[in-house]
Amino acid sequence: MAKLVSIVVPVHNEKDNVTVMAKAIKRTFAGLPYRYHLVFIDDGSTDLTLHEIKKLALQDEHIRFISFSRNFGHQAALKAGLDKAEGDCVISMDGDLQHPPQLIPQLLEKWEEGYDMVYTVRKEDKNLPFTKRVTSNLFYRLINWLSDIKIEKGTADFRLMNRNVVDVLRNLQEFEPFFRGLVKWAGFKQTPVEYDPDQRKSGATKYTSKRMIRFALQGITSFSIRPLYAATYIGFSFAALSVLYFPYALYSYYFGYTISGWTSVIVTIVFFGGLQLMILGIIGIYLGKLFMQNKHRPIYIVKESNIHEPSAIHINEF
Repeated sequence: MAKLVSIVVPVHNEKDNVTVMAKAIKRTFAGLPYRYHLVFIDDGSTDLTLHEIKKLALQDEHIRFISFSRNFGHQAALKAGLDKAEGDCVISMDGDLQHPPQLIPQLLEKWEEGYDMVYTVRKEDKNLPFTKRVTSNLFYRLINWLSDIKIEKGTADFRLMNRNVVDVLRNLQEFEPFFRGLVKWAGFKQTPVEYDPDQRKSGATKYTSKRMIRFALQGITSFSIRPLYAATYIGFSFAALSVLYFPYALYSYYFGYTISGWTSVIVTIVFFGGLQLMILGIIGIYLGKLFMQNKHRPIYIVKESNIHEPSAIHINEF
């Protein structure tokens, strides 16, 4: 029997893209010696995305869907897809068609060569706005500098994973999974494939600057305690620099020099106050992650699905 490939596609308000995605995947596999399942994960869409997916599922036996009770986030949707995927390998893609389906045969070819993980690296798109390119480059520089893993610039959630990799990832018990880091952390035999991203077919991107910052903080704090060390080093450095002020203060006192004005004092207080709040914020992020992890809440809740299983709630087991 031909090998089964599961394609996992998280979607949120992508009603105009799911049909195009399903047709593109069908065309891609028409000439391939594989069976496939296309698994859409509806991440709490507020438009007609789920309605369109259900229509597709009635027309095509290859299509599966999972619908969340609310929006749990892209990484939680990926986790749901991995939990339910049955294939000998799993390919994760975005639902906006910027990840070109025509690249799938190349990923499968690398898989057949013996690679457990085939991840994609996006070539730089000169048509992207300058701010988008700058923030993207800053994201990868920051996460590589502050975390204990190294992620190539342009790496996205478009990748092929062998069954053994999927089994490892689905058994991880993390409240906020960060799959770009987890796949690197997991190891196995990996190889990259470069690609030129397609244009978004419809709708608007869900990754705003605010979400990118949150995503970066999530990735950094999931794989390193280096920010805590950095906060400690900064504290020691400023404490050492403050000692240099003592000779000046004594000199001014004994020789009658007055320290005029309050501007410098206020600026200093504001600066160190902001620094302390930043350090407390870093510590708070780590404590918050521990707090949420210890609640043992589900990563996601499934409202409905055409994948029949005993339980509709995924709960971390400790």
